[in-house]
Amino acid sequence: MLSEILDIIVYIFLAVGVFFNLLGGIGLLRFPDVYTRLHAGTKCTTFGSIFICVSVILLGLKYWYFGSTDGSVLAIHTAGALIAILITNPTGAHAIARAAHRSGVKPYKAVVDDLETANIKKTPVKNKEVKK
Repeated sequence: MLSEILDIIVYIFLAVGVFFNLLGGIGLLRFPDVYTRLHAGTKCTTFGSIFICVSVILLGLKYWYFGSTDGSVLAIHTAGALIAILITNPTGAHAIARAAHRSGVKPYKAVVDDLETANIKKTPVKNKEVKK
């Protein structure tokens, strides 16, 4: 009975995770500029990856509960991967968005760009001379 309930929960979590990852992929193809594509690429895929990782963790714990030691290793490794995804995905998106804004990429049909008028101290880019 417990095994069947856990299997149903795992399948539901997998379906939700795949759905959000598909939405993220569609958003990457359909959205007009780098900022909205980053939004789809990070929010949807992070949320989808959370559900997929939780389903794998539940599956590993189920295997561990029913006597397989490989299940605990699977759950621990997946939890580590989930932590890495939760840290690196938003950090990478922030770095890409900041680089795009500093490069002069404007948001598509933006009415207000608060960062353009903000008094932010910009670090100067040092020109490297080419040695001949």
